[in-house]
Amino acid sequence: MNHATEAFQPLRADDPPVVAGYRLAARLGAGGMGRVYLSHTQGGRPVAIKVVRPELADDPAFRRRFRREVDAARRVRGAYTAELIDADADGTPPWAATLYVPGPSLTDAVARRGPLPVPAVLWLTAGVAEALQAIHAAGIVHRDLKPSNVLLAADGPRVIDFGISLAADFTSYTATGAAVGTPHFMAPEQASAGDVTAATDVFALGQTAAFAALGRPLYGEGSAVGVLYRIVHDRPDLSLLPEQLRLLFARCLAADPRDRADLAEIVDWCRRRLGTDAGASAGPAVWRDVMGPEPTAPSPLPTPTRVLPRPLVVTQPRTLPAGPGEGRTRRRRGVLLTTAAVAAGALVLTGLAWTVANAGGRFGEWVAGAPSTPGPRESGRSSGQASSSAPEGGTGVSEADGRTPVGAEPSPDRSPSPRVEAQALLMLTPESSLSFRKPFMRDDRKGDIRLDCKSVGCAVESDTSVFVQLFGKSGATLDECRLILARADRHRWTLAAAAAGSEICVQHKNGDIALLVLQTKSTALPDIAFVQLDMTIWRDAA
Repeated sequence: MNHATEAFQPLRADDPPVVAGYRLAARLGAGGMGRVYLSHTQGGRPVAIKVVRPELADDPAFRRRFRREVDAARRVRGAYTAELIDADADGTPPWAATLYVPGPSLTDAVARRGPLPVPAVLWLTAGVAEALQAIHAAGIVHRDLKPSNVLLAADGPRVIDFGISLAADFTSYTATGAAVGTPHFMAPEQASAGDVTAATDVFALGQTAAFAALGRPLYGEGSAVGVLYRIVHDRPDLSLLPEQLRLLFARCLAADPRDRADLAEIVDWCRRRLGTDAGASAGPAVWRDVMGPEPTAPSPLPTPTRVLPRPLVVTQPRTLPAGPGEGRTRRRRGVLLTTAAVAAGALVLTGLAWTVANAGGRFGEWVAGAPSTPGPRESGRSSGQASSSAPEGGTGVSEADGRTPVGAEPSPDRSPSPRVEAQALLMLTPESSLSFRKPFMRDDRKGDIRLDCKSVGCAVESDTSVFVQLFGKSGATLDECRLILARADRHRWTLAAAAAGSEICVQHKNGDIALLVLQTKSTALPDIAFVQLDMTIWRDAA
């Protein structure tokens, strides 16, 4: 669907240019759940953005299921899985971002070149078995393992799409008697709405590997009802498979789940038969032939440049030298023109100032990425561009090119050069907090800034301060923070959009302004989540 070079489709008129702060570079595909797009972190790493169809997003039951999918995917870490980067199950519409895998699906690879040779099937089976070990270790049963959910990367397969995965101890979807999965790759107990366990995924692994070896489903084509009947009542015909693989497939495809091989046994069996090739990091040459040339993803889109309006300058037009008898008339006309120009300029400047003041809140939103959907904004920031401090006095743009940012004029009681304090690598956890007063780091949650991971993605929150995140170039100044904080009213800011180098402006109710620069973020497991921040504080700067 999304891993062959020709699958990079241009965006269409009905595709959004931005999803939660991710600038979309191409369309990767569409399915029953929604559309998938290619985007990038600000560090340039490609990611796949899955956006749920609006009609599904309006279904509360689907949202609950999608939230379970996101929670499940966050618990999975493995060399042969596509890691979840970011998500918002409560967004409008819901979305999720995973690492982009540059390679075709197993379905596409078989359609292009036919059945895979035995060594490639062994590499595939071992890699998918290791992926299932990671999934099961997180207490999850995939439930829908099939060739289209296995992507072939240069260093091995990747298992994706926990669209109907389920925590092993959760109430089964089949409690109402409805089987969930893809008919051609279901296990007998799944097809008959029985108990679904880790052994169910082993059966699907056997069918997926058999598809790779045969070039077609093991239980044949035809209607879903006919295929399900054969899965439940017939023994699979293994005589068509390569002889070296029959014993393994017989163990994986046993009708009784208790008789099936376990995943560790499958990995060991495959690696022993691969022999010396089993240690090759990128797989044998035959695997690379199956995967084909690695597709080149479109480059990241350029980041829009923030432009502050220039003040309007009114100049007096130059007049020609007065001829004889015209001096007095020209001087009188020049005075009138100058007066009119100054009056007009004053009116234009007044109107511009009113327009900028009226648009202050909207400009702040634009600086924060102007997302088309609420919720998390963006999941990557170049770690090499982080700045842990800003110039003293908030000179910013005015010193750089002679322009004064709108709203940067100090109030009569504002200190012309606010006192600056900075702290590096402050560790914030759900049990600690940051304070605007020393000591900046507290071991309890009584400080000004806290980390809350009760919802997906974690967030910073405060009772005393408001937050706004900046997007674009790094190195925010005091004047920039003042500008975007002028209309800020959010006491909670989700970190799903933040990565290394992300910058968040914070204003305390006492007038102090701070710039938080994220250095490290680990929020995949809420129970042990933490972030490391650099903090610069300008005292009495608001």
